[in-house]
Amino acid sequence: MSLRLKIVTPERVAYDGDIVSVSVPGSSGSFEILENHAPIISALDPGTVEYTTAGGKQEIHISGGFVEVKKNEVSLCVEL
Repeated sequence: MSLRLKIVTPERVAYDGDIVSVSVPGSSGSFEILENHAPIISALDPGTVEYTTAGGKQEIHISGGFVEVKKNEVSLCVEL
């Protein structure tokens, strides 16, 4: 796995590690990010972020935020 996910909230780092994929609630609809995804910055609506690690699926509920993808690094700045 060479896709890295970092989920940051105002209080803490909620997750920082390698993943297979992540699905986010984009402002124009949910979308999935896989390895070698094109660079993107998008607003996030309230909903569920689902990410798959080597250990299985995880999810976190958010009330909004932003996602940035560049060079196989996914950064989520969210409010829970």
